[in-house]
Amino acid sequence: MSRVLRVTFFFLAIAAAAVSAQTPSAQPPASQTPAAAAPQALSYEMAVQVMDAAEAEARKNKWNVTIVVTDAAGVPVLLRRLTGASPRSYDIATRKAATVVATKLTTGIYGEQLKAGSVKEVPNGITFAGGVPIMRGSEFIGAVGTSGVRAIEDEQISKAGASAIK
Repeated sequence: MSRVLRVTFFFLAIAAAAVSAQTPSAQPPASQTPAAAAPQALSYEMAVQVMDAAEAEARKNKWNVTIVVTDAAGVPVLLRRLTGASPRSYDIATRKAATVVATKLTTGIYGEQLKAGSVKEVPNGITFAGGVPIMRGSEFIGAVGTSGVRAIEDEQISKAGASAIK
């Protein structure tokens, strides 16, 4: 082997060693490692408590509604469409919950603040009562949206559900 080739291999070996010393083998940099999934703040069991309390309020008043419970990201955890609830109530209840997730406000308060110009408009947002945040202490953990009766009654149901979480 010629002297030039040996010198070239020597410098390539040094360069390879330097590169491998700078980055750990088989480990991506910390900024590229996937974060462990955050625990779901609103568990399925908690969502059932919310849903059961909301449904109890609806049944007590003989209101046929659709109730949607979502987590803090707006992903539905539970849906109940009581017998006699309008098919359209599903879309409205879902949009109420989505509006709450986007604003962290009740849909009624969001509507008032939107009219006053103090909040930005949420695409497809609902501006009347019936969507309520689910709070655990001061932490926003989800939303409940109800549709099928008058807006104030929808909100009564949603509040009953959200109050099941302390």
